[in-house]
Amino acid sequence: MTTALPRIQVVILNLIPIFFLFSSSYAQSKVYIVYMDHSAIPRAFSTHHSWFESTLSSISENSELPISSKLIHTYTNSIHGFSASLTPSELASLQNSPGYIHSTPDRPMELHTTHSPNFLGMSTSSGVWPASSYGEDVIIGVIDSGVWPESESFKDRGMSRVPLRWKGKCVTGQQFNTSLCNKKLIGARYFNKGVRANFPDAKITINSARDNEGHGTHTASIACGNFVEGASYFGYAAGTARGMAPRARLAVYKVLWENYIYSSDVIAAVDQAIKDGVDVLSMSLGIFAEEDKFYDEDPIALATFAAMEKGIFVSASAGNKGRLFHGTIYNGAPWLTTVAAGTLDREFKGALTLGNDTKKITFESLYPGEFSGHREQIVFLNKCKSLKKLKRLKGKVIVVCKDGKNTNLGTQVDIIKNGSTSVISGAIFLTNYDYKDYYDYSFAAGFIDDENDRKTVMDYISKNKNPTGVLEFRKTILGTATAPKVARYSSRGPFARSRNVLKPDVLAPGSEILASWTPLDKVGEVHSKPLFSNFKLVSGTSMAAPHVSGLAALIKSVHPDWSPAAIRSAIMTTANPLDNTGSPIKDDGNNDEPASPLAMGAGFIDPNKAIDPGLIYDAETEDYVKLLCSFNYTAKQMKIITKTNTSCNGIKPSSDLNYPSFIAYFPSDLEGSHRPKVVREFIRRVRNVGNEKASYRAEVSGMSGFNVKVEPSKLVFRRKNEMLSYKLSVEGPISVVEEIELLVHGSLSWVEESGKHVVRSPIVATDIDPRPMR
Repeated sequence: MTTALPRIQVVILNLIPIFFLFSSSYAQSKVYIVYMDHSAIPRAFSTHHSWFESTLSSISENSELPISSKLIHTYTNSIHGFSASLTPSELASLQNSPGYIHSTPDRPMELHTTHSPNFLGMSTSSGVWPASSYGEDVIIGVIDSGVWPESESFKDRGMSRVPLRWKGKCVTGQQFNTSLCNKKLIGARYFNKGVRANFPDAKITINSARDNEGHGTHTASIACGNFVEGASYFGYAAGTARGMAPRARLAVYKVLWENYIYSSDVIAAVDQAIKDGVDVLSMSLGIFAEEDKFYDEDPIALATFAAMEKGIFVSASAGNKGRLFHGTIYNGAPWLTTVAAGTLDREFKGALTLGNDTKKITFESLYPGEFSGHREQIVFLNKCKSLKKLKRLKGKVIVVCKDGKNTNLGTQVDIIKNGSTSVISGAIFLTNYDYKDYYDYSFAAGFIDDENDRKTVMDYISKNKNPTGVLEFRKTILGTATAPKVARYSSRGPFARSRNVLKPDVLAPGSEILASWTPLDKVGEVHSKPLFSNFKLVSGTSMAAPHVSGLAALIKSVHPDWSPAAIRSAIMTTANPLDNTGSPIKDDGNNDEPASPLAMGAGFIDPNKAIDPGLIYDAETEDYVKLLCSFNYTAKQMKIITKTNTSCNGIKPSSDLNYPSFIAYFPSDLEGSHRPKVVREFIRRVRNVGNEKASYRAEVSGMSGFNVKVEPSKLVFRRKNEMLSYKLSVEGPISVVEEIELLVHGSLSWVEESGKHVVRSPIVATDIDPRPMR
């Protein structure tokens, strides 16, 4: 039976819907992001900003309107160009101006821990934390909704002076002054000119880097929050909170304003972060690629290409459009590290004890309010359709509701919530609706979806004239859940714009992550009364991305000369494809079937191994240019991305990027009876960053129905930093594949003969259309 989703506050995706209206006075103007050829600047201008102002002045239809009201942002580091409010005729004139390359409309975007470091095996006594000095002096930039600077997570206890290379600053604004920054929080800026231009009626309550949404404070503290003892969410997940890189420095760039966020502001934030000198960028937001379009529709991809060139590692959330749909990845540009969300081995529970402590039933819960914990009468109201029956109850009771035909779980919840709180101590709903993500309950309720547990409750009630029970909450249970699993909401690959690069890259903790929160935003309600907390449990790939940002900071601390691609390679090739039971990681969005790399990438991050990967797959700007040329981009399109006069003439295009994963496409056959045999080949080069002399042998696992060959099958390194190449061939299908949709996966592992290192890369063979699902 299918039942309706209960109408209670759901905390599962952490994806904030963005809604936009435009006032009539702005009907003729529209905000555009304009790409200019920086080399075309006339000698009369000393800065690009003055050139852009002059250009806008020359095309302006209203000479009385100051140019400063039209020019929104000037970009010089991430892209070359500006954003401006233009009428259709002004845009047409601009397109004929010297230096103009391209323009695209400004677009709205959307946002997409105590226990997670423990679950990742991180320890203060050994491993990645002490080896990296907890990421000290590495600077993480977080582009999000700002920061709550008073949070204990951002105190600078035990931290040394700010690195002299830092060029950023804390910008004064409403309810925010420079004294709020310290040796931990070393930068705070805010960007909202794009929001104001696109949506003049948007109400900005705090015009500064101060976070009144909570999302930015949460993601920043996951990445690099300091140690905070006694953290919890109303007793759930109690312990010491700390980020992945507790000694890393933090710079925040606020771009979210009361649920409004525009790409023009995000590009400005990336532009400034590059100039300030961050080492790592963490981005938990994005634009969904509705179609297989050129990269000018993806501002994060364009802006972060420049960050990659500057050696800045960028971690970005995969998006929350998951379940069974492929092609739902948000941030899939090959120079980004795309992070999917996984679960932890931690469960939050409530418990119902029946009778004289003889039978205890647990259920998932995050009810934050008070509860009696006393033995009380159980009243069975069957389908709980009548509010009158509730009002006739006397004394404190636990109400039990059972679903069935013509019942609606949401209606049952509403009826119980509207009942007398002086009588109803709590409620138990017996339902076959088994949606496993957590709810933020507004009253003391338990949802029991296990068939045997439902039967136990009903048998007890039917056999006892005066049934009683004890209802309890705030129970945190560790180590009992199979984990990690791919969260059902996490977006799936492939990524349409770069179909030959397997995405996502890795899986990181994303479900029910405890981290700091702003006290201005309520974290829940109990009986219609708002609750506030300094910490909150939130789910989403938004929470997964900063875990990888923090890990990248730790690796950067140990290997400061490594490129962003080298750091990504270390994270991917050491990721674990197995869960805590030693079985393949399962996909919660696919009935707990083994997860494919299109859902989890290379596997679950393993920080302690990532600082010593043995071999790395590196890539530089030249490699990405060759990949872009394989897309048949024009010289103008190449200039938009690379910001140079790079042309594909004379460049040998290659869709085979030196990436630590493989995805091979094969012709589809809708009849499922015959597929032509095809060979796909990949060339890879690896650099020895382990022992001076090392030998590795190739081991292939999985790939049923395909023949995978590695040449040579052994790599012998004679010195450190030596680079060797190999070829991987995937031939198939070599047997009849009955499935209409082909998706076979396995892995190639380079196993060091000494046993010290295993360098693993996922392999996917598929005929899945990488164009996004609609």
